[in-house]
Amino acid sequence: MKFHIIHTTRYAYSQPVGLCHNEAHLRPRSFDLQECLEARVDIDPAPARYDERADYFGNSVAYFSVQAPHDRLTVTATSTVHRRAPVVRSTEASLAWDRVAAYLQSAGSLEALAAREYVLDSPLVATSADLSAFALPSFTPERSLLSAVHDLNRRIHSAFLYDRDFTTVSTPLAEVLAQRRGVCQDFAHLAIGCLRSLGLPARYVSGYLQSTPPPGQERMRGADASHAWFAVFDPDAGWVDFDPTNDVIVSDQHVTTAWGRDYADVTPLKGVVFGGGAHSLEVAVEISCDGDA
Repeated sequence: MKFHIIHTTRYAYSQPVGLCHNEAHLRPRSFDLQECLEARVDIDPAPARYDERADYFGNSVAYFSVQAPHDRLTVTATSTVHRRAPVVRSTEASLAWDRVAAYLQSAGSLEALAAREYVLDSPLVATSADLSAFALPSFTPERSLLSAVHDLNRRIHSAFLYDRDFTTVSTPLAEVLAQRRGVCQDFAHLAIGCLRSLGLPARYVSGYLQSTPPPGQERMRGADASHAWFAVFDPDAGWVDFDPTNDVIVSDQHVTTAWGRDYADVTPLKGVVFGGGAHSLEVAVEISCDGDA
């Protein structure tokens, strides 16, 4: 599928901002299942400096600074992406999850070594006995990895309430687990914490979700906004993405912008401002699709 995406972020300040420094993860990634055909970022007022680089995880990151006084800031990212569906494979065909955890302790391949860092705690996701306890009903001994993760994905979807007003980016994962509610970011962090607590590599993925579903399918949560999900490492299949907000294995309806350890690594737009007073924030995402073009 070919997607056309317009992601607009607007800040309005009660007092002039004298200077701001910003970092943005807004250019979609290119990898085996996805090609970013075109992307640009328009900033108003125009920045005094703008640079792009690849971060540690291979994501495209833009840095810009606005050095003239301003009481508003608009950042518009426009991109065209071709997304392919992953090969459908049986969730029963993967190795047993406990064998995967043991394998990664000693595996020496570059892919396995790279995956192992995603077992470690990260700024927003710390392993815990509570997360392990929540995960274990899905991870019975010798159950295939992808079958167990698929069941965990289903349980998060069914047991947690999607509530836009409950959490912020700073809400602790323990509170999300205790209150059984949150948004896509929280559900991705929860799944990642569960998997890491069992010694399994899991990473956070940010991006977009097709806003108009195919005929006969219901509209999924997370459309018309930035979306988040997670991926687990399977030694045979590589990274396999799951969306707990919608209880699906990720397909060609999802567009990947960036991946990392958690949300802090891939925040769509963050920065530091000098001045500004109180501020308001408005984010809008428009997605159109050309089908199989």
